[in-house]
Amino acid sequence: MKTQDRPLDEDDRAFADFAEITDWSAIAGPNNNDSGPKVVRAIVQRVTSATDWQPWPLAQGEQIDRAVASWGFTTKRNSTIIVFPGMAFADAKNSGWCAYDIEPADIAEAEAGLDAHWPEHLELARKYFGEPTYVGDDSQPGFLDDWGPGAGSDKRHLATWLLPGAHLRLFSTKPTSSPLTPAVGVSYAVYIN
Repeated sequence: MKTQDRPLDEDDRAFADFAEITDWSAIAGPNNNDSGPKVVRAIVQRVTSATDWQPWPLAQGEQIDRAVASWGFTTKRNSTIIVFPGMAFADAKNSGWCAYDIEPADIAEAEAGLDAHWPEHLELARKYFGEPTYVGDDSQPGFLDDWGPGAGSDKRHLATWLLPGAHLRLFSTKPTSSPLTPAVGVSYAVYIN
């Protein structure tokens, strides 16, 4: 197993960007399986009307693929936020602890790493969003369904915050040997109502 442990700077900036949204419902779109240029243009219109985030530009002659169902934005803090009609997440690849190239014998070590680094992510989220509506881990009876049906599935840790028109989920992936989980870390996403 290999690990990386980086400062939470990218997550800090992304949480600050998320915390500035006063009503996520202005960004919400039809949460269906539609994709293509019309969906992307609608996402860009909603996001730029509700925020100061800048959409990724298209290169000269570039067309939006019919399979595309999301679009990326750059914030004033230089965060990259990917927005779908029903979800937004930060593309923060260089933030926090992660383990990868996990082998079956590494599961306990990966769990220990998640347990050690989860509190710092939780505290960072509290800095921007206050106390979570729910916080738990897979050692608790009923964890699988405590937040909602199946919400704890494949999670080791889970915390949620209710936001205007959305909720934020902070979570870690539960490492397993069968099927083998190749990588774990702490992630988050805003689920837009």
